[in-house]
Amino acid sequence: MVFKKLLGAIGVGGPSVDTVLSNPSTYPGAPLTGNVNLVGGTQDAAIEHITLGLITRMEVEGGGGDYSAVTDFLRVPVTGPMRLAPGQQLSLPFRIDMPWETPITTVYGQTLRGMVMGVRTEVAIARAIDKGDLDPVHVHPLPIHQRILDAFAQLGFRFKSADLEYGQIYGVHQTLPFYQEIEYFPPQHYAAAGINEVELTFVTSPHQVEVVLEFDKRGGLFTQGHDTYGRYTVSHGDADTTDWRQVVDGWVRQAVDRRKSMPGFGHPQPGYGHPQPGYGHHGHYRQGGHGHHGHYRHRGHGMGGAAMGIAGGLAAGYLAGEAIEEIGESFGDFGE
Repeated sequence: MVFKKLLGAIGVGGPSVDTVLSNPSTYPGAPLTGNVNLVGGTQDAAIEHITLGLITRMEVEGGGGDYSAVTDFLRVPVTGPMRLAPGQQLSLPFRIDMPWETPITTVYGQTLRGMVMGVRTEVAIARAIDKGDLDPVHVHPLPIHQRILDAFAQLGFRFKSADLEYGQIYGVHQTLPFYQEIEYFPPQHYAAAGINEVELTFVTSPHQVEVVLEFDKRGGLFTQGHDTYGRYTVSHGDADTTDWRQVVDGWVRQAVDRRKSMPGFGHPQPGYGHPQPGYGHHGHYRQGGHGHHGHYRHRGHGMGGAAMGIAGGLAAGYLAGEAIEEIGESFGDFGE
């Protein structure tokens, strides 16, 4: 980036600001570092503060229906009151510790189409606030996330979409006001067992990840569809010591088993209906929240949040070339 943001608060000749990230790629729980570079204008400038905000977009349920809203979910001060002399050049270092629950925006080295996140620099000067352009940030999955995403792909699940939902998940401790949903179409043998789609949510903390699965069930001829929920606690340390394909398959089969136990859905099919040992019952795979119907995920109402839909593939090569162009357009659409 080049110096291009002229602060209009003090008119022509005001200072310019440029925020440069050391590396725009990061992970949940990892630092994001860089410098805010200032160049003085033609007169003294009394800067009141410089603050960085992590900006994203989420879906909010309101009384009149769903809507998208933009917000910063983390604000980090860079400096308090200071004076910038004419022509003076300053480089102010910063560090943003990414929340552990930061949503994933980049998988297999590709930015998920529609998923955007950025750092915006806010400068307060002469009783006015000037908000600069967004610097894109790419959040990659942690190893435990990656192994579970790999398992879904290996099992034949096809990525449908993803977004951020404002709200809380019942029984799960969250530090952010939203959660990410990654939605899949099931392969044929799961679809035949009554599963319409699967929504995957990671709620990450320093030592473990709550994996929340919502299975959208198709209704039978004389019955309505049901949602079945599963919650599993997995450890970061198990990322490379576990057969995640087998574990994820067990999670899905448990949902199928519960589906089979519902009245009005016929007889169990061969290969289903038998509990799989080791899935969610011992060790790090502790389960909870199974068999709940209704509002397991509590979506917020009426709050200005921010939502970005991801429409891309979660396997290498799924994403089209226009994804990067769409990301740029999305940054341009963010409100001031």
